[in-house]
Amino acid sequence: MPELPEVETTRQGIRPNAEKQTIEKIIIRNGKLRWPVPEKIATLLKDTTIDNIGRRGKYLLLQTPKGTLLIHLGMSGNLRILPQGSPVQKHDHVDIVLKNGFVIRLNDPRRFGSVLWHDINEGGVSEHKLLSKLGPEPLSDEFNSDYFYQLSRQRKMSIKSFVMNSNIVVGAGNIYANESLFLSGIHPEKLAGKLTKKQCETLVNNIKQVLAAAIEQGGTTLKDFLSPSGKPGYFVQKLNVYGRDGASCPQCGATIERIIQNQRASFFCRKCQKK
Repeated sequence: MPELPEVETTRQGIRPNAEKQTIEKIIIRNGKLRWPVPEKIATLLKDTTIDNIGRRGKYLLLQTPKGTLLIHLGMSGNLRILPQGSPVQKHDHVDIVLKNGFVIRLNDPRRFGSVLWHDINEGGVSEHKLLSKLGPEPLSDEFNSDYFYQLSRQRKMSIKSFVMNSNIVVGAGNIYANESLFLSGIHPEKLAGKLTKKQCETLVNNIKQVLAAAIEQGGTTLKDFLSPSGKPGYFVQKLNVYGRDGASCPQCGATIERIIQNQRASFFCRKCQKK
């Protein structure tokens, strides 16, 4: 599943050729995604300018004078920026055709992604029901050790589940939660409420560092993800524990283990990461 670094890589990739550009037309080949793609956007957004391409958590925000398109890549989606006339491939579901000769194309084999519309008359896009309860951005000043420590007090959920809760902080998905906990020396099953102030500070710093490094490397490609230019994410080469069960810990040489938490795989070194 594309996580925050992959979505930010996508935003940065489409922005140079799409921001401040005018939409010529929108082609909906298959609107049956996680939620139905609203057919009205094809008429509503014709000849409308994309003022800004932003991001909130894992949602890309294409902001126009009439409102905002919210695009989520789901489990297997890619958003490409291509020259008009590029051959349509299997699972190419939505095209946003621009007057400058480019097209923003959503490809989503599993169709868990979404293209949603938030009208300007409904208020700011931050009020959209999918965005209104999200926690702070992990690379913002709002996400800091004081905030994290206070929110974790008395919490009896595992620290990994706590980190991955988008109401606490957005975008720290499974790959990056595993990597941040490893660098912090914290076992993924440790209760969030048991972390010390120092451990919270260390973990927050590592979440920020891991996500920033992943963005710099273009995200992580395990199977499906490609950047808008068609390149894979190279952070996969930097992974310490994720997907490496049975391999040697890069810090101590012990065997990396794998367990299942809330239906998600956790990878850790029992020697380096204490409960």
